[in-house]
Parts: sequence; C-alpha cells; structure tokens
Amino acid sequence: MHYFSYGSNMSIKRLLERVPSAKKVDVGILEKHELQFHKVSNNDGSAKCDACETGNSEHMLFGVVFHISNQEKLELDKIEGLGYGYEQKDVKILLHNGSTINAFTYYATNINPELKPLDWYKEHVIRGARENELPTEYIRRIEIIEYIEDTDAERRDNELSIYR
Repeated sequence: MHYFSYGSNMSIKRLLERVPSAKKVDVGILEKHELQFHKVSNNDGSAKCDACETGNSEHMLFGVVFHISNQEKLELDKIEGLGYGYEQKDVKILLHNGSTINAFTYYATNINPELKPLDWYKEHVIRGARENELPTEYIRRIEIIEYIEDTDAERRDNELSIYR
C-alpha cells in the first residue's frame, strides 16, 4: 500500500524506525492542500504537521510516497494516533512525471493554530524535506516556522539520535 508523508515521516531514518518495510516510491504533490503546524500532539501538547485541505488550486503540499506493508500499516496508525487527533483519507498524489498515484495520508482533527512545534520535531520535517530534495522555497517556508525549544533534553537527544 502507498502512504503519503508530508511531515516528520518524510525523514526516511525516522520512518524506518517506525515502519521497517517502507520503501520510497517518489516525491509528490497533494493539490489543494497546504502544510500547517497546528495538530495538537497527543504526547506533549506541541504542534505536529497537518495536511490542511484548502480547496485552493494554487496550494500544493509536497511530500513523499512510500510503499509500506499491510501489516505495518496498523503499527503506523497506532504511532500516528489514528482516531485520536488524526484521521485517514485516500488521496491522489501528482508525481514528477505527471502521473498520479493513489495513497493514504493522515489529516488533523484536533487543531490549535496557536501551537508551535518542538525544535526536534521541526528538525525531522526539515531533514526529510532536504533529503527528498523538495523545492528550495518550500523548504525555506518550513525553516521559518517558529518553534519551541524542548526543555526535555533527554527526549530531544533521543529523537535526534537517529541522525548520528
């Protein structure tokens, strides 16, 4: 099955820790959506990413299509909090060559536009965007998102240890 990731799971190192079967298919675009950092985290109350549907044909959400095993889909649902602030939807993703691919993705149902992401979470998103060579301007828009430095140094170190 195909999974469209647009947030922290774009980082292949992060996704492989969660879903070892993940294989990159291609970079793609979910049209009429935009990236927002406003999903309320179930764990720490900070902001996580959302595929916010706008209906505006000028809005494009960049991300990565991965193939994952059916068995690991259930684990990913659990990790992402399906039913607890995220729901799933089927989407059509536009690939580089102009073709489309059907995939599933998660979207936020519990949002708060006042929240900011933690520093390490934003770092996962930026690393994933860079490693998948998303457009420079798109990466810049992520880089300027305000964040909160996590006061739990052990959690931050644990989260970022996959990059060492």
